[in-house]
Amino acid sequence: MQRTSTETTMDQAVQQERVWLGAYPPGVPADIDVNRYASLVQAFDEWIEKYRERIAFVSLGSEITYAEVSRQAHAFAAWLQAQGVKKGERVALMMPNCFQYPICLFGTLIAGAVVVNVNPLYTARELKHQLQDSGAQTIVVFENFAKTLEEALPGTEVRNVLVTQIGDLLQPGANIKGHAVNFLMRHIAKQVPPYRLPQAVALRQALASGARLTATPVPLAREDLAFLQYTGGTTGVAKGAMLSHGNVLANLLQTEAWAANQLDGDIEVNLSLLPMYHILSLTLNCLVFMSLGGRNILIANPRDVKKVVYIIRNETFTGVTGVNTLFNGLLENADFRARDFSKLKLSLAGGMATQRAVAQRWKEVTGKPIIEGYGLTECSPIVTMNPVDIAHMDAVDFSGSIGLPAPSTDVRFKRDDGTWAPIGEPGELCVRGPQVMRGYWNRPEETAKTFDADGWLMTGDIGVMDERGYVRLIDRKKDMILVSGFNVYPNEVEDVVMLHPGVREAAVVGVPDPVAGERVKLVVIAKDPTLTVDAMAAHCRKHLTAYKVPRIIEFRQGELPKSTVGKILRRELREPV
Repeated sequence: MQRTSTETTMDQAVQQERVWLGAYPPGVPADIDVNRYASLVQAFDEWIEKYRERIAFVSLGSEITYAEVSRQAHAFAAWLQAQGVKKGERVALMMPNCFQYPICLFGTLIAGAVVVNVNPLYTARELKHQLQDSGAQTIVVFENFAKTLEEALPGTEVRNVLVTQIGDLLQPGANIKGHAVNFLMRHIAKQVPPYRLPQAVALRQALASGARLTATPVPLAREDLAFLQYTGGTTGVAKGAMLSHGNVLANLLQTEAWAANQLDGDIEVNLSLLPMYHILSLTLNCLVFMSLGGRNILIANPRDVKKVVYIIRNETFTGVTGVNTLFNGLLENADFRARDFSKLKLSLAGGMATQRAVAQRWKEVTGKPIIEGYGLTECSPIVTMNPVDIAHMDAVDFSGSIGLPAPSTDVRFKRDDGTWAPIGEPGELCVRGPQVMRGYWNRPEETAKTFDADGWLMTGDIGVMDERGYVRLIDRKKDMILVSGFNVYPNEVEDVVMLHPGVREAAVVGVPDPVAGERVKLVVIAKDPTLTVDAMAAHCRKHLTAYKVPRIIEFRQGELPKSTVGKILRRELREPV
């Protein structure tokens, strides 16, 4: 496609305005080599060749090597091809963190097909939409969620159904441990609702069949589609972001360029709290750590903090990736706080704003700061990252910034009138780079709304850049509360509330008001049972301008409603309990 003179002029202007390059850590390049790999399969083969004898993943105390992941992935690819799966067909994966996920992920890509990641906790309605929208003809489902699939299948194009259990691949051979775990899950914990899928094939059987076949190599290029990664759908129907091999590879290489030269060459051990069907975990926990030959501890249910702490009781990890609520939950556990964190190098946060109180407490407990970044599904996902300086990590403090644009990434801020905001002026964060999606699957109108005429992706997030290039995220455009003409950003109010020692969790939303347009509502999960509405209001008045002080304060029990990756679902807080 021929570039217009306007695009060329803008490219030159952006290059000149890359003020963030001066703040890059030593050794980090301004741009990555996007031509390093032709596909994720080529990268995968390189990792296997280099690290084949190392442990790739750990699940429930069992281990699997890089070589075994490759062997099983090629078996799955061969089975798919034997069922007639062609290049570009969609294969849905509906699993938590377990050995089966990376095996089926890479097997799908080796077969030339497209991975459709599915949240295992979807309702039948949500699952049906994703299957129908993607046109998936194959699905691998965890048995715990097979009942949901049974209800969702009518009206979809799915013809191949594979079912697997948590213990299926825990041990080679007789797999006594796996059978025991499956028995406990089904008959003791009773976490497998009865289902009827007569056409289903056991994944173990498919892998055994595929092992007797040979997968046919499929030519792949960076432009070929690798993932349909569905957005959360919190404000409407979930949309499939089309991520090519090149998009995801770019983000992998950007992250490698940012952090790899800071590591000391030891085998990195990563605690994978976030589910790998989520784009942040897919890129960071799965792909980046595999590119480093790392050892990944898979956590199937990170919100069960007691079980997480028990699972990792004999593990020493050097890296952890999570969201604010997961870090906060771990900090509430005394056994976790008592761990030895001397080997910990990196604590990476994304997915939602990290609250200052949580970041400060994390550093007090672990001795290491939380390094925050920013991204979105449509960008594979990383857009900005804070510098990683292992040698001086003890001196690093939480800044509230989401960091600097990644290599080969341009970031600008757009005013409401469509013009570009200068340094220091807030606006809608817009991004261009090789990690940016091709568009939304079968939704040209939505794609056109998301990109401007010059190819900038408009994120819907309000942010501002300082003179060094650091970006601070103010809030989601759609979450901004308008009180008598004044903008109130929920993140700011939540940060203040979380500074109160009696608060465990907090979230702020806007609710309609006949006089002010909107008023600020605060929902609190208290740590201190004696905390009162009056005390909470007084704390807010002490730290916030009058129009930002919550007019409605509601205390709830338990925890705030969250998505499966820990994001607080603000839409569910607008109505009283």
